[in-house]
Amino acid sequence: MSVVAVSSTSTHSLRRCAPYLVRLTASLALLTASLAVGAQTLQITSAGPGDPEPILVRIFAAIERGKLTEALQLTDSLLKEKPNFRLGHLIRGDLLLARVKPLPSFGAVASVNQAGAGPEPQARVRELREEALLRLKAYREKPPKDAVPRYLLQMKPDQKHAVIVDTKKSRLYVYENAKGQPRFVADYYISQGKNGPDKWKEGDQKTPVGVYHITRSVPREKLTDFYGAGALPINYPNEWDKRLGRTGHGIWLHGTPPDTFSRAPRATDGCVVLANQDFESIGRYVQTGMTPVVISEEVEWLKLDDWNRERNSLNVAIEKWRRDWESMNIERYLSHYHQDFSGDGNSLTQWSQKKRAINAAKSWIKVGVDNISMLRYPGKDDMVVVTFDQNYRSSNLSNSATKKQYWTLGKTGWKIIDESTL
Repeated sequence: MSVVAVSSTSTHSLRRCAPYLVRLTASLALLTASLAVGAQTLQITSAGPGDPEPILVRIFAAIERGKLTEALQLTDSLLKEKPNFRLGHLIRGDLLLARVKPLPSFGAVASVNQAGAGPEPQARVRELREEALLRLKAYREKPPKDAVPRYLLQMKPDQKHAVIVDTKKSRLYVYENAKGQPRFVADYYISQGKNGPDKWKEGDQKTPVGVYHITRSVPREKLTDFYGAGALPINYPNEWDKRLGRTGHGIWLHGTPPDTFSRAPRATDGCVVLANQDFESIGRYVQTGMTPVVISEEVEWLKLDDWNRERNSLNVAIEKWRRDWESMNIERYLSHYHQDFSGDGNSLTQWSQKKRAINAAKSWIKVGVDNISMLRYPGKDDMVVVTFDQNYRSSNLSNSATKKQYWTLGKTGWKIIDESTL
């Protein structure tokens, strides 16, 4: 821990809290480094209205300097605004206990109050400690200003915002579609599945990882108190989940019960849960059926030059696919499809047979592709979900449809591995 100069009147208080601070901030070097120069010079980043993180930072800065009375006053102020914030109550109890005895660890007051009560109180303290660390770390580590989430390669012009979830950081980010470029708007603490990310089957209490969209909005009046301010269901399982055999249903973004400000980082059956004030905040950005929700185990960030390069690479591949379709050169057209392709229930062999028969009956084809969305799938595989409005005209048929394709990058370039009509 960094050495901090304190007055003689605060030395006793600091000594009482030293073990507490060591255990709380051992894995948060960036916070203690900031505190080393004193709370007065702490570089505080902006936060949304009502966010508890700024006050938490000030509370732990005061504890670091041995100013327990100041820390208690700040905690009381926080609890006055958020009386159901359990983390705040635990910190307050610790600060009161510090007046009479040294604090051996974070959550010491809970251990005193629950002596002999079994492992459950200790587990709850561990959850609250983890929540504190995640909140403070995320507050100090805002998304890089010169980078964007790798997943938002291209949004449709009428898609105003996107939601990105980072399960490792227990954080939800909102990005605005600023004339085609993602721009950071806000971020919020979230809870996820009890068993972490990467859902595979019904009842595994995991949060899915993938590219989804919000299907509808359910107001609080139609829900029990458990869901708090409301719910935003997402389309899990999506087409790719089903193809991989993933099961389950009912994955929502939703709020918390009235008596709970926030839940532990891992506390749900698979849903993404926010404080009610935060859920209401993101509701302003949501377009039902349009707002993408990308859930990742850890968000990848790209510099704008790299982001443009990835985006342009796929746009070139899509345009080549479109032109090769119009050319009526069936071999060139089919070369854009992956050997493991599946489309509208057809294998690559079946798809090829159908396309050959259709092309043989036409003398010309024109294909328009508009309102393209390109959302990179989280994970190690290079895969992008592409949706667009397709205007198809030919010598004997004309129609319009919305298409969804999954493009994957291999040694021979971008290929379509899945395609469906929405």
